[in-house]
Amino acid sequence: MRRVINYPQVRFSWVHPALEVEFGTAPDGTLRLLRLDRAGDDPGPASDPESALPLVELTALGHGSGWSGPRFTGTALGARLRYRAHRGGSRAAQEWLSVELHDEATGLTAFVELTSPAGLPVLRSRVRLRNEGAEPVVVQSVSSLLLGGLPSPDDLDVHRARNDWLAECRWYAEPLRDTVADINVGVHQHDSRAALALTGRGSWPTDGHLPMGALTERGSGRTWLWQVESPAGWRWDLGERAHRTYLALNGPTDAEHQWRVRLAPGAECTTVPGVLALGAGFDAAMGALTSYRRAVRRPHPDHSALPVVFNDYMNTLMGDPTTEKLLPLIDAAAEAGAEYFCIDSGWYDDDADGWWDSVGEWLPSPRRFPGGGIRAVLERIRERGMVPGLWLEPEVVGVRSPVAAALPPDAFFQRDGVRLAEQGRHQLDLRHPAARAHLDRTVDRIVGDWGVGYLKLDYNIVVDPGTCAPGDLAPGAGLLGHAQAYLDWLSEVLDRHPGLVLENCASGGMRMDGATLAVTQLQSTSDQQDPLCYPPIAAAAPTAAPPEQGAVWAYPQPGFDDDLITFTLGGALLGRIHLSGHLDRMTERQLSLVRGAVDTYRTIRGDLAQAVPFWPLGLPGWTDEWLALGMRVPGDRTSYVSVWRRGGEPELSLPIGHLAGREVSAEILHPSAPTAGSAVWDGSGLRVSLPRAPAVLLIRLTPQPANLP
Repeated sequence: MRRVINYPQVRFSWVHPALEVEFGTAPDGTLRLLRLDRAGDDPGPASDPESALPLVELTALGHGSGWSGPRFTGTALGARLRYRAHRGGSRAAQEWLSVELHDEATGLTAFVELTSPAGLPVLRSRVRLRNEGAEPVVVQSVSSLLLGGLPSPDDLDVHRARNDWLAECRWYAEPLRDTVADINVGVHQHDSRAALALTGRGSWPTDGHLPMGALTERGSGRTWLWQVESPAGWRWDLGERAHRTYLALNGPTDAEHQWRVRLAPGAECTTVPGVLALGAGFDAAMGALTSYRRAVRRPHPDHSALPVVFNDYMNTLMGDPTTEKLLPLIDAAAEAGAEYFCIDSGWYDDDADGWWDSVGEWLPSPRRFPGGGIRAVLERIRERGMVPGLWLEPEVVGVRSPVAAALPPDAFFQRDGVRLAEQGRHQLDLRHPAARAHLDRTVDRIVGDWGVGYLKLDYNIVVDPGTCAPGDLAPGAGLLGHAQAYLDWLSEVLDRHPGLVLENCASGGMRMDGATLAVTQLQSTSDQQDPLCYPPIAAAAPTAAPPEQGAVWAYPQPGFDDDLITFTLGGALLGRIHLSGHLDRMTERQLSLVRGAVDTYRTIRGDLAQAVPFWPLGLPGWTDEWLALGMRVPGDRTSYVSVWRRGGEPELSLPIGHLAGREVSAEILHPSAPTAGSAVWDGSGLRVSLPRAPAVLLIRLTPQPANLP
């Protein structure tokens, strides 16, 4: 006879001005998140506990995986966790709740740590796992955030973002039912295993896809938008349970990333955070996520100042800087209005055989900088009123570098006692004190002694699946440990040099994750060199980073005609403009076009630092002929819209829903003296005319006083 257990029933709510969350136990005794809604929305009925998921799912060696199969739901250990306690409150402008669950058999205790910035419909969740038992437990996966009871897959569209080198932030949507098959599983007496799963790979956490996704309900537009804040591996799943949809967010797992940890009695591990933003539509949810990203990142003056950066690399010096080439470029950048000047790769290159596999000392080349050396060039930058910057790839050491022999073997990534080499480089492990000390000396020399105020931190190799240093049970755990130590090191660098600005780059946007964006000030969005291919990246970049952090290249050239110069510059004006190009070879007329764009940017950057994005034409497609990106300033007193035309018909209407029905003035800001093109407000949106292609307009929309709230 089957034993019937009557588990204690628990039900409680967590409510703040923007979010309402309800928890309760299912008949099997597991605690579940039954309802998650924006405050003030019609909540409807709470989820049936059967369609909800246990608050935590986890797998461990020797304990099986329940009915999970290839998924991370329905786990045997998750089904044994029982509610013990919860507590909550407010601190540092955010609401928090901690829920404690326990498994008697293993002694594992899971602390589900939930936070939400005050006033935002955004939930952040991570799980701290502690072994309170008498025996070690080898953990293979722990969920970060689980949510069931969403509408049926029949009613939902799923959004994903491909993210490849030179082709970043390419969002696409499809009906969820196209992937999650409708299967009659009643005769099997358990739920379908059909699911959509997406995973990260290797040490580039955003290579292949962004660690993000969204569900939109057809008809209502209601949106659930998420990100996994992992600087290494990640996974998210969508599937069906009791005819409803569930979402499971995980960091690295054993099955996907060779991640596992041994928890000795008393030991703990903590998952990477999973974040879920709610909105009445995709744009509203992305606006909430943008505000969340601002609320949780490290404070820095750069986030409000938004200085203009010139970088000598893209389509310009391309890693071949010398004093002779830099001095006229520095003067021209200053004339154009740049406020920072970054010398990119190659400044350390004094090797006739090439620098790729010899980097690591980070000392300037006497051959490239004769006479006064690189410090004289840095001083020239300061004399022209700009802050000097340098490119650095801190985590790598070339196999021919003296540093490779000077540091102990354990300071590098390794497997089975063998130091790893990728593309002629070793990878430092920032958990090792010698690796950390080497980089501290490097940065303190460059920033402290040389007076550099900007570092572009690049990362151009991929190590998959990771490292097994002493104490690592699996390479994926070593990779996550290093990645988190790297972010800790960056925080310590900023503690010592609080005015320093850090740009995060990994061959463009291959490390565009929420964990890294919370520490660094700028994010490279791409290495794309074709100005005609950059617009879809620039238009979608605010999905990955707030506009004040998303560095977008603007590389006008003296060989461009005026239209292409303004097109190249205009694509960066609603992000963080990154100037490049041979400005020193331009005519005065051409340079005046550059100055005009920079001056325009300076007039709007204060608004960009607090604006949230919207997309009048929807998220851009890679081959779209017309694209549009908007920025909405709080209170809707001002909005900005960039419109690109790469082909197609010369006229287009753009709906601007949040201003529909008002009297609105439409002012073209860029080009500053348009010779062709117009934008007219027609009561519900913009009617834009661009007779020639390629072309771009930046338009400011201002509701008239009678229409202001």
